[in-house]
Amino acid sequence: SPGDERPPRPASAEAAAGRPRDCGEEGPRAPASPPQDLSVSELQEISDEIYKLTLAHEITLNGDFKLQMGNFSPFSLENRAKETLHKAFWDSLKEQISASPPNYTQAIQLLQEIKEALLSLLLPRHNRLQSQIEEALDMELIRQEAEHGVLDIHGLTTYILDTMAMLCAPVRDEEVQGLQSLTDPAQLFREIFRVLDLMKMDMLNFSIQSLRPHLRDHSTQYEQKKFQELLDKLPNSLDHTTEWLREAAASASLSESQPHSAALQGAVGGSPALPSLTAVLNQGYMNLLCWEPGQKEYPETLLMDQARLQEVRAQVNQLATTAAVLLVTSSTCGSALFGSPGFVARLKLVTKVLLEGLSCTRCEEALQDIGDQVLQEVSRAFSQLGYPALTSDRCASLKGQIKSIADKSNTVRHVIKQRIHLFLSRFISPDGWNSQKDFPKGLDAIQEELQEVGRRFRSVIHHNRQ
Repeated sequence: SPGDERPPRPASAEAAAGRPRDCGEEGPRAPASPPQDLSVSELQEISDEIYKLTLAHEITLNGDFKLQMGNFSPFSLENRAKETLHKAFWDSLKEQISASPPNYTQAIQLLQEIKEALLSLLLPRHNRLQSQIEEALDMELIRQEAEHGVLDIHGLTTYILDTMAMLCAPVRDEEVQGLQSLTDPAQLFREIFRVLDLMKMDMLNFSIQSLRPHLRDHSTQYEQKKFQELLDKLPNSLDHTTEWLREAAASASLSESQPHSAALQGAVGGSPALPSLTAVLNQGYMNLLCWEPGQKEYPETLLMDQARLQEVRAQVNQLATTAAVLLVTSSTCGSALFGSPGFVARLKLVTKVLLEGLSCTRCEEALQDIGDQVLQEVSRAFSQLGYPALTSDRCASLKGQIKSIADKSNTVRHVIKQRIHLFLSRFISPDGWNSQKDFPKGLDAIQEELQEVGRRFRSVIHHNRQ
């Protein structure tokens, strides 16, 4: 079970038996500030626990999660050092094999690793194939053959390639077949290890896919247990979470004390009731959608979902801008134009493409381009429908209104964002509010996209709330 064993890691970056690895480690990690009074071994233990917790969390919430081969930047110092060491290693192997008589010391070490790698790829039912590999790659016999000068490297690599062809996933067939054309033993060994690393990654990801249903069934209990264990070791590690909840409680109290919130008033003397724990938590989650990246320290309890929540925030901002563009365009051009087939879809696509990946600081520049594109679409639609073209004054007015959406104090954008946040706050409520008839006014054009963002947001919040 995940509580007893370490979840699968990416292939190790450490050398094994003298062979440099071609892969590193790339996976989800939650940063932690190490307390000064803990030993190195205790810190390592905590780091391992956080890794397991984070990996299990990622597998549960991210249906597309896969372990990937780690790669350094081609121009980095690390990559240059790695390439230099690898070249030295493989050049040394080539020199040993080409010597007269051949020196098979390193080659035998590599064959031992290959044997272990092949055995690690077997499933429990592969008893017969396990016996065949043990027999064909009998290391004691191989050492004796090397000592007597009768070791058949070509025969061994041929058997290894045939076995890899049986064990690999279909996506690796072409790469395994490509190895058969290599004649240089050192190059062949190097490529065998490269493809074996890929095959091991395929097996790890297959294991993750198999493990995911089990994790989803038990993830809440597992994360609660691991969280409590970490909290016992790091009792003062929730400062940012505490501050986040305090701010949320203050905001929730203020919201519930507003005159229009009569239904939320206390029963005695009309005094405002203290906000419920659910209301505080909901307010806290909604507050995260208003945080600029780097503006505040993220709550420690949500670090594993920081990227997901920031992506939701970015999508909310994009949808608010898109809805605002559509609204000012409709008010300027008339609702009849928006009934034209495909017109709204084209405007949404134009806005999305020009906003994709942009920071808030470049929003004004993007909206200027969006204004130009919107005018082109409007002119084309008017021409197709036989309507008179917009006057130059109305064109300038429309472009100005679209450009002004970048201003954070823009009334249209502010109102739309408020409605989106209201929708999302109800969407993530424990009651699972999702009423089509109560969908906020003015957001019909982005209803499908907003509900998809809401589902993504609710998935993260539901898991964390549990």
